[in-house]
Amino acid sequence: MTVATWNVNSIKQRAGHLAAWTRQTQPDVVLLQELKCTEDSFPYMEVQAAGYEAAVIGQKSYNGVALLSKGEIEVTATALPGDDDDTQARYIEARTCGVRVASIYLPNGNPADGPKYDYKLAWMDRLRARAEELLRSEEIVVLGGDYNCAPTDDDVYDPGRFADDALCKPQTRSRFRALQYLGYTEAWRALHSDRHVYSYWDYGAAFRNDDGLRIDHLLLSPQAADRVSDCRIDTTPRAWEKASDHTPVVCELDV
Repeated sequence: MTVATWNVNSIKQRAGHLAAWTRQTQPDVVLLQELKCTEDSFPYMEVQAAGYEAAVIGQKSYNGVALLSKGEIEVTATALPGDDDDTQARYIEARTCGVRVASIYLPNGNPADGPKYDYKLAWMDRLRARAEELLRSEEIVVLGGDYNCAPTDDDVYDPGRFADDALCKPQTRSRFRALQYLGYTEAWRALHSDRHVYSYWDYGAAFRNDDGLRIDHLLLSPQAADRVSDCRIDTTPRAWEKASDHTPVVCELDV
């Protein structure tokens, strides 16, 4: 089966891109981030026409995450546990197609240091706690999304420029590694040693110049990592007109 993650940066603007890409690639599960819409304005009809069910947690103008699946979706969480006062739509989790999946839109955290960065680090600590809890289920688990973290300098086109950015600060990277130390495998890096391969490019000339960052990831539980056969970053949609600034990351699991 195929699991993909894609920060679409406004589902209203990118619904056509999503429909075209899913028709071409036929993933079984698609994890979406940065919908920038409420649940009632999500394009359910277009998604269903493409052959998918959808579970959506939306927020007006900001954030928003969704799970699309060719199978039935059993939602198991609509927010990241650990802070009942956190109302930002950044996490949805479900069982579908024989796996437990979560769509994650981790906070950007800039400017760092400050309240936004404190929120990011606290969110990552909560994610670690949830990820550890999910491991105890011994299910096939895929935690995918926009992590707003470039794990190493090899994942940034200009490490010096981003040294003090919230996406690359040591505290961010150490918390990302903490997820891996639990036993999760970062799918793309596990199968590739290439440096300076990216999933995000800012608007303007960044994509043309390949000035990017690799901040979109699929983390696999041991049960999922044992079954991964491929992981790729599909840059095709990033070249389309009026594209998202992110592009899909896709992994294949033999289940």
